[in-house]
Amino acid sequence: MTTAPSETTVPSAADTASCTLTVTGMTCAACSGRIQQALSRTPGVTGASVNLMTGAATVAFDPARTDPEQLAGVVRETGYGATVPAPGEDAASQAEALDRGREEELAWLRRKLVVAALSAAITMLFMPFSEVPHGLAPDPLMALAMPVADALRGVAPWLEAPGAAGWRWILLAVTVPTVFWAGRHFYTRAWTAFRHHSADMNTLIAVGTGAAFLFSLAMTVAGDWFHARGIPPAVYYEAVTGIIALILLGNYLETRAKRRTTGAIRRLIGLRPATAMVRRAGNEVEVRLEDVVVGDEVVVRPGDRVPVDGTIVEGRSTVDESMLTGEPMPAGKAEGDPVTGGTVNRTGAFVFRATRVGRDTVLARIIRLVQEAQGSRAPIQGLADRISAVFVPIVISIAIVTFVAWAVLGPEPAGLRGLAAAVTVLIIACPCAMGLAVPTAVMVATGRGAEHGLLIKGGEALQRTEALDVIVLDKTGTITEGRPALVGVQALGRDETRLLSLVASLERRSEHPLAEAIVEAARERRVPLLEPEGFEAVPGKGVRGQVDGHRLLAGTARYLAEEGVPVEPAGAALEAVTGRAETPVVVAVDGVVAGVLAVADPVRPTSAEAVAGLRALGLDVVMLTGDDRRTAEAVARRVGIERVVAQVLPDRKLAEVQALQAGGRVVAMVGDGINDAPALAGADVGIAIGSGTDVAIESSDITLMQGDLRGVVRVVRLCRRTMRVIRENLFWAFIYNVIGIPVAAGVLYPVFGLLLTPTMAAAAMAVSSVSVVSNSLRLRRAG
Repeated sequence: MTTAPSETTVPSAADTASCTLTVTGMTCAACSGRIQQALSRTPGVTGASVNLMTGAATVAFDPARTDPEQLAGVVRETGYGATVPAPGEDAASQAEALDRGREEELAWLRRKLVVAALSAAITMLFMPFSEVPHGLAPDPLMALAMPVADALRGVAPWLEAPGAAGWRWILLAVTVPTVFWAGRHFYTRAWTAFRHHSADMNTLIAVGTGAAFLFSLAMTVAGDWFHARGIPPAVYYEAVTGIIALILLGNYLETRAKRRTTGAIRRLIGLRPATAMVRRAGNEVEVRLEDVVVGDEVVVRPGDRVPVDGTIVEGRSTVDESMLTGEPMPAGKAEGDPVTGGTVNRTGAFVFRATRVGRDTVLARIIRLVQEAQGSRAPIQGLADRISAVFVPIVISIAIVTFVAWAVLGPEPAGLRGLAAAVTVLIIACPCAMGLAVPTAVMVATGRGAEHGLLIKGGEALQRTEALDVIVLDKTGTITEGRPALVGVQALGRDETRLLSLVASLERRSEHPLAEAIVEAARERRVPLLEPEGFEAVPGKGVRGQVDGHRLLAGTARYLAEEGVPVEPAGAALEAVTGRAETPVVVAVDGVVAGVLAVADPVRPTSAEAVAGLRALGLDVVMLTGDDRRTAEAVARRVGIERVVAQVLPDRKLAEVQALQAGGRVVAMVGDGINDAPALAGADVGIAIGSGTDVAIESSDITLMQGDLRGVVRVVRLCRRTMRVIRENLFWAFIYNVIGIPVAAGVLYPVFGLLLTPTMAAAAMAVSSVSVVSNSLRLRRAG
C-alpha cells in the first residue's frame, strides 16, 4: 500500500535534533567511514559526519525515533568507543576533555612504543645468530646490524652456544610482548572490522605482521621439519617488531601533531579566568567562573581578564579586545558600554553587571563555532572517502596476487620472497595519509582564522570561499561605519569652534541621530557645552532655542527659509556638502546664517585598501545598498568600486544575489544588518561583520569579529591557501600509494633488482602520515 504524501514520516527541520559524540579508536579514513555509514543507516538519523582528526561524530536525528545514547551504542557496536557529552557541558569543557584524552593516548602510545622499540632493537641485533643461509638479501637495517653481530661473536663467543634454533626461540620470547601487548590493538581492531564485514588500516597491519609472525613461529617450532623439505627456516621477528615499532612511532608523532592542530582552541579556552570577583551581600567575594550568574555585579581591576559578558555600571577603563577581534588598539569603555568575557582590562577599574554566562558568552560561542568548524567535512573529503571505501580490499587482493606471482615466477626461495613482498604491500598501503589529508588542513585553517578574528564555520564554507569570483558588499556598517558622524564644519564669519559649541549645546536636547553625531564630535574635540533654553524640535526640519543669549536655528535650508532666514550666503557651502553626498545642517545665529555642518556615515579608513586587495585577488566587487544612488556612488568612488546597485529594498537584496548566481557567478555577500540576513543565507558564502547583529552572524558562513573589511581579504587568502594545501596533501597521499604499492610488490626487481622490505615499508608509511600533518601545520603561519 502506498503511503500518501501527507503521511510521510520524514521529520521537519523543527523536529530534528543534533548531538556530537566523542569517538575513540579511529585510526584511518576507513574507520571514520565505517562509523559514518553505520550511523547514517540508523532509523531516525537524517545526517551524520564523522571527523577522524577531532574524534567527533556529529549526528542529526529525529528525537522521536532515537536519542544520543542509542547512537553511541551504534558506534560501540561497530567496534569503537563512544561517549555522549554531559548535559549542559559547554564547548570549552568538551575541548578540555578531548585534550585530556589526547594526553592519555600519547602516554599510552609512549609506553607501547618503548616496549616495541626495545624488542625491535634486540631482535635486529641478535637476528644474525638465528639465521641459516636462505638466499635473500638482508634488510638494509639488518645489514647495519651485521658488523655489530660479528663484533659480538669476537668478544663473546658464548653467544653462539644456543645455536640458530635456540636463538629463534629466544627471539620469539622477545617478540611476544610486542605482538600480544604493544601491538595488540591492531589485531583486536582488525578482528572487530572483520566481524562487521569491513577492513581498515588495522586489517593491513594485522594481516601483514600476523602472517610474518605465524610463519616465523612455524619455522621456530618445526624448523627441522621445514628444512628437511627444502625450506630454509628463515624467521622475520625483526620485521614484525620493527614494523609495529615504526607504526607506533608514526601514530605517536601523528597524535602529537594533531595536538598542535587544536592549539587555537586551547588558546581560546585559556582566555577564560578560573575565578571572578563578585559583589554579594555588600562584600566582594571570589567565586569560581561556573558560579557567576546573570545579574551579578563583577569587579574588574587593572590587568584582570573580564570573566563573562556584561555592561559596565561603574567606572571607566580601556580594554584590550585583540584576542577576540584581532583589533590591536584597546577600546575605551565607560558606564553603559558592553564588555566581553576573555578580554583584558588595561587601565582603570570598573564594575559590570553580568548579562551572559557559561555557554551563552561570546567566547563560549566562538569556541563552539571553531569546534564545529574543525569537526566539519569539506566536500573534497568525499574523494578521499570514496577511495578509502574500496582501498583496503583492493590492497589485500594485490598482496595475494603478489604472493602468488613471486611463488610461481620468482627466484628461490620463491615462497619466502613472496611472503616478504606481500607483507610489504600490506604495510606500505595503510591509508593513514589519505584520511588525514583534508581534516588536518581544515582544523589548522579554522583555528588560525579564529586567532585573527575570522570565524570560518566549516570545511564546506572554506572550500566554497576558494571558488568565489564576486564579492557583494553592503554599504552601511560594512564599507561605512554604520553611524552618522560630523565630518565638516564651515563657519561663515565666525570661529568654527564657537559655532560648534553653540550648535552642540542646542542639539544635546535632541534625540535625532544627526544631533547625537554633532554632540559626540563636540565632546571628542573638548568643545565646551552650555545649557540651552527654550529648546524645541520641529520633526523633519530641525531644532530651535537659545544658547548663551543667542537665538539659534539648526536644520534644513528649507526650514531656515521658512523661518525667514536668508540662506543664499551659504549656497556654495551647501553645494559642496551635497556634492559629496553628505547631509548638511544649516545654522542661523540671531537670524543670520552662521555656517553649515556636514554629517555623514563615514567610510571606514580601511575600506579602500580592502577593495583594492579583493580586486588584486581577481574578484569583482559590487556595492549593494538601499541608500540613494547619489550617496552610494559617492561612497563607491572613494573606495574604488565601479559597480553599484542602489535603492534596493531589503527583500530585493537576495534577488540581486540570485541574479548574479544565475549568471554562473560564485557570490559572497558581506553585510552586518538584519536586512542582510536573507542575502547572507542565500549567497554561496555569507560573510558577516562581527560588529553587526546576531541574526546576520547566525545567517553567515564566515564571521569577521572586527568591523574591518580587510578581514575579507585575509579570509579569502586563507581559504585559497588551505585548499592548495589540501590538494597537495591528497596528491602526495595518492602518489605515495600509486608508486609505493607496485615497488613493494616488486615491479622494479626484474630490471633494477630493487626490493623494499617490510621494515622499510613501515618506515615509509609513518613518514607519509606525519608529512601530511606537517604540511597542514604550515597553515599556522598564514597571515
